[in-house]
Order: sequence, then structure tokens, then C-alpha cells
Amino acid sequence: MERVHTTPRLDKLGIKTGMRVALVDLVDDAFEAELRDRTHDITRGDPLPDTHVVVFAADSREALGRLPALRERIVPNGAIWVVSRKGRAATIRDVDVIDAARAAALVDNKVASFDETRTSLRLVIPVALRPAP
Repeated sequence: MERVHTTPRLDKLGIKTGMRVALVDLVDDAFEAELRDRTHDITRGDPLPDTHVVVFAADSREALGRLPALRERIVPNGAIWVVSRKGRAATIRDVDVIDAARAAALVDNKVASFDETRTSLRLVIPVALRPAP
């Protein structure tokens, strides 16, 4: 029997021990329990300043309008994961997320399955726009 190796969801999302994480419009008890095993610096709603990872549930173009404000709350090398429905249940497409990201001076650089019904797209501040170390 062949062994199937699956990467844990938090590893796919790049969430490391002790990171500051914000859950924006995401209600997912199972995900939050996973997260609490890795970090206790978790907020719901508006992210605190210097957040490492924002996990943002968005299922409309209007919701994506929050990206500029979320961008202001992440560390320069942080990420915003936009979580949305996939397949027939999808109400926005990846190109909608990418267009909204560009408008917020963000770029997409990774996609990952969030769960059976949702996908996620990682948005980051382009290196050229990050402050010098």
C-alpha cells in the first residue's frame, strides 16, 4: 500500500509557532483549534499592527475592497490568505482576487486548498515595495 504524504494545513499556509495571526470574517472552529496549537497570538476581526498572517474569508468582489486596510496591518514580509469557496459554489474567481490584490499594491504568489470546499490564495507586499531592512 502506497503512503500518501499530506502537508499539514498550517504548514501550507506558512504559519509558524508564535506568529501573530488574524482571522477576518472567517468562522471555522476546526481551523482555529489547529491554529491555537501553534500560536496564541490570534485576533478575530481587524488585525493588530504587525500581524504576520491574515486569513481573510471573502466571497464577493465587495469584500475584497478590505484588502488595502488589511495590507496596512501586516509586517512587510507578511501574508494575507484570501479564503473563498471553490468549484460550483464559488462566488468569486481567482482573477477577481488577483485584480483586487493589484489595486491594493499586493501580488499573489501561492495557492493552496484550504479544505474540501474552499481554496486560498496568498497575497504579499511586493519585495520592491517593502522597506529596506
